[in-house]
Amino acid sequence: MSEARVPNIADSVRLDLWLWAARFFKTRALAKQAIETGKVDVGGQRAKPARAVRVGDALRVARGDEVFEVAVAGLSDTRGPASVAQGLYTESEASRAARLARVAEQRAQRAGYQAPEHKPDKRARRLIRALGDIDAL
Repeated sequence: MSEARVPNIADSVRLDLWLWAARFFKTRALAKQAIETGKVDVGGQRAKPARAVRVGDALRVARGDEVFEVAVAGLSDTRGPASVAQGLYTESEASRAARLARVAEQRAQRAGYQAPEHKPDKRARRLIRALGDIDAL
């Protein structure tokens, strides 16, 4: 990391600020909401948005269907490029393998689905509505 991109920071940073800088969430407000709803654990315990994060802390971040288990490798309070953000944490191999397995499973489920080439015409929409009415019976 270059000295110009990472400002001088004390030995800790706010949790919501670090999650935003590490690009887990697009905004600090989304990071704060995820922390408050229990989707982020620090050392196996729920945390508050203002909790101090230090190098070496273990985080579990749930974002949608993805779950990241990471260790804090660097601190930053500014959001920079993705290459710099990836240097702020190290993901465990078990976490990475579980995420990749989940993605492969989702791809396999969608493998048989083929999107229609075009939108349904008037006749097809009527048939779709008629079939929908059968389900209501």
